[in-house]
Amino acid sequence: MFTQRYFDALAAEVAAIFRAERIRRGLSMNAVAERGGLSQQMVSYVERGMRNPSLDTMLRMAAALEIDLGTCCNAPSVLRPASRRNSVPWCGLPLCATLTA
Repeated sequence: MFTQRYFDALAAEVAAIFRAERIRRGLSMNAVAERGGLSQQMVSYVERGMRNPSLDTMLRMAAALEIDLGTCCNAPSVLRPASRRNSVPWCGLPLCATLTA
């Protein structure tokens, strides 16, 4: 079953991916914020794990960085139960199917 520990680890992993991609692309937090229609403060909070971003915020940051949010959410697969790996916890559907539907 999914626990708070799992969700915290997933949020931390996605935040780390966002930060790494921003740095890899040579973008400032301000640039990501402008591209995503977010405040620079929100981008900073998300990257540092100080806020649990909404799905809308994560989608905006992913779009600003031109990365697939589904790929980010699959990152900590070792924390997922093997039978539900690569699925959305509340529906059991593949992540990419729910993001593209």
